[in-house]
This record gives sequence, C-alpha cells and structure tokens, in this order.
Amino acid sequence: MEVISRAAVMLMSAAADKLGLAAENPDDPPARDLDEARRLITALAGLVTSSVEYLGPHAGAIRDGLQTLQRAFREASAVPDAPGQGPGEKYTGPVH
Repeated sequence: MEVISRAAVMLMSAAADKLGLAAENPDDPPARDLDEARRLITALAGLVTSSVEYLGPHAGAIRDGLQTLQRAFREASAVPDAPGQGPGEKYTGPVH
C-alpha cells in the first residue's frame, strides 16, 4: 500500500506541476504542458482505479486529488474535452 500511495502522490505532484498549479501565477504559468499533464493524470487514474482496494484510508483523499487535477486540466484547456473524454475519464467516468 505504501509504494502505491507514494506512486500516486508522485504522479499527482508531477501533473500539478505540468498544469502550472505550483507557479507563482497559476493563471499564466511559464511551463504549462497540457500534453504531459494529460498523460500523468491518465496514468494516475489507471493506478487509482486498479488499486483502490489497496489504498485503505488514503483512497478517498487520493481520489479527491485526482478529480481536482481532472477539473484543473479542464479549466486550463483552451478547448475542453467532451464529458468522459478528459484525462483519465475512461477509468473514472466523466468529471464535471
């Protein structure tokens, strides 16, 4: 469980960085990379979905973090994906 949780946190941190959420000005981050963020969020969604039974008491917080990243991705996109087509939504279902 500990290794899976650490991997999830690492993916979350990397996705947040690629979305520019840690930038001084998150509305105009200098290093935003939505293609990479999409990959990281999708990988996180697959990990969380396939291992939720092993995450124990951390499952809720990790799922909440994943949904927050999915929403942030949608907000950062110039042309948002259709519902159910965003990063990781094939694993989690549509996120609004």
